[in-house]
Amino acid sequence: MKLKKVLAVALAAATVASSAMCVQAEETISLTLWGAEEDQALLGELVENFKAAYPDQSFDIQIGVESESTAKDTILTDVEAAADVFAFADDQLNDLVNAGALADLNEVGAALQVAGKSLDDVKAANDEGSVAATMVGDTMYAFPMTGGNTFFLYYDSSVISAEDAASWDTLLAAAEKSGKKVGMTLASGWYNASFFYGAGFTTSLNEDQTTSMDWNGTSADGYTGVDVVKSMLNIASNPAFMAIADGDISNQLAAGGLCAAVSGDWDATAAQNVFGENYAATKLPTFTIGDTQVQQAPPYGYKFVGVNAYAENAGWAVVLADFLTNEEAQQTRFAQRGLAPTNLNVQASDEVQSNVAIAAAASESEFGVLQRVGGKYWDPAQTFGEMVAQGTLKADDDAAIQEALDSLVEGVTAPVG
Repeated sequence: MKLKKVLAVALAAATVASSAMCVQAEETISLTLWGAEEDQALLGELVENFKAAYPDQSFDIQIGVESESTAKDTILTDVEAAADVFAFADDQLNDLVNAGALADLNEVGAALQVAGKSLDDVKAANDEGSVAATMVGDTMYAFPMTGGNTFFLYYDSSVISAEDAASWDTLLAAAEKSGKKVGMTLASGWYNASFFYGAGFTTSLNEDQTTSMDWNGTSADGYTGVDVVKSMLNIASNPAFMAIADGDISNQLAAGGLCAAVSGDWDATAAQNVFGENYAATKLPTFTIGDTQVQQAPPYGYKFVGVNAYAENAGWAVVLADFLTNEEAQQTRFAQRGLAPTNLNVQASDEVQSNVAIAAAASESEFGVLQRVGGKYWDPAQTFGEMVAQGTLKADDDAAIQEALDSLVEGVTAPVG
């Protein structure tokens, strides 16, 4: 059966409007694709490979620049004018779904028959966390592209042993002994949330785009928010700790005063350049609450490729989105960009397993948290983190800490508008 006929049968089975899905053998299929600026050369290569994989079909695929971090804002300005296929960060999924911008892959996934696979094959090929993150209810809305969008601990193994790196107590003690410091960003709701998530506290995004937050109460694990803040203050006030502005980790590493730093794979090169042959990385440390060690649990995110619900050639858009995120593409993305794969086979490869930063990020997938918050979350969380970093709050003043937490939750959970 010819390629176009196979695709047409698959698309018909998808029960989507035939005007958007049907493909005629004589047509040149036009598609638009958006990806990050740093991915343009890679996307060009993958698109050429895609065309070669379907030599009987003529394509006109235009590639544009759009950061995964800002994709939602651009797309929702005019969904119908947005690209047919686009990359985006996982925390944008709900907004895109609520706006009707993403194609329902449960409906259009039958188009993958042309590639000899099904949506179930896509799910089986990727790790469970990444697949779950693409879902709203029982519906899959995107293809997992990369994982490991998180932060962990880089350290100089000539100063910090693996045992030292396991907890903040031993980490800071070793750093102080060496006359060096450990750096982390606290004035950010992405970073400081890791202490609360580790202690069993939560955030969630409501249907009206407000945020639910329980940090000023008692967690399911039995800790109070005050307990967590006291632990954070004890860390922040340690002479071996350095509170670092968001985005400034690389500069502080280069300055030479750090023997360890909390950051993500974007700072891997800087850490490797500074620590040289002693370059090492591992999961986040545990922190002390009372006489208990609690695992710090970072937000753990993914990046996806989605299909525009208004794509004229939605079937081929689905096939392209899958191709850009399949095993071969993820292997290429890792080799060229050093980005963590979600594909299980690529994750298991020797190359990935031996990558220090990716291995550290992957080790956190079992306890990392998929952070879902609304727009009102970020400013209060940053302000709160600044109070901790600057020592405005004191560990022996429970009432002031509780007041600060109540103010934080009030600001974060405020109505939208």
